[in-house]
Order: sequence, then C-alpha cells, then structure tokens
Amino acid sequence: MDKNSVAGIVYKNGKVLIAHRLPVGQMGNRWEFPGGKVENSEDFTITLKREFLEEFGVEVKIGKHITESFFYHNDKKIGLHAFEVFIKDNSNDFILTEHSEIKWVTFDEIPKLCFVDSDMKIYDSVKKYFEG
Repeated sequence: MDKNSVAGIVYKNGKVLIAHRLPVGQMGNRWEFPGGKVENSEDFTITLKREFLEEFGVEVKIGKHITESFFYHNDKKIGLHAFEVFIKDNSNDFILTEHSEIKWVTFDEIPKLCFVDSDMKIYDSVKKYFEG
C-alpha cells in the first residue's frame, strides 16, 4: 500500500451517518462515510479520532475493525479501513468544516446517492456487518 485511509461508520437506530463533501477536489459534492487520510505512520484509531474532531468538532470512541479494501487514486494504491465509531454522548452539535451537510440514512438509501467510489467498495461488507 502506498497510503491508507480510514472510514468511521456511525450506526444508530437503524441508520448510518454520512457526510456531503464540499464542492472541491476530484470527489467534491459527493457523499461519504466520515474519515480521512492516515498521516505519516499514525495509528488508524488516532486518525479517526482526529478526523471526527477536525471535520465535525465531535469526540468519538473507536470500536471494532469492520472491513478493508483498496483503491487507486492518482496511480497510488490506497488501503481503506472501516471501523465502527461511537459518538460520545456529549457530542451532539456538529461543526462542519469539510462538508456541506450530514444526514442519517438507511443502508438501502446509499446506492441511490452520489457516493464516493472508494466507500462503495466497502459498502456491502459494512451493511452486512450491521444488518447481517
């Protein structure tokens, strides 16, 4: 792997948290599972905690590793690692810095949205993890 990214899957009351990217970059204006790039040799759980704090202003607890996949971006092989994420009880107010909106959706709604390609590679495994 040339690099790694992480996706944080927040699942509550039958719905999953997704975020709409700002209209910049190659994957701008698309929906995604929250997360981001692993910096240097950062631990995946540290990356997720950092990303949720930077992008949403919320503290999280990291649960189990769900799945992993890989994709190519600008000719580099990127590992994508999905983890279960729990938002801490006192973190209800999201401050969006990298997204235009967030919403809670069922897994069946995701394929109908304009979702980033890399997250669609883990979609089936993530759905199976939570819904069986």
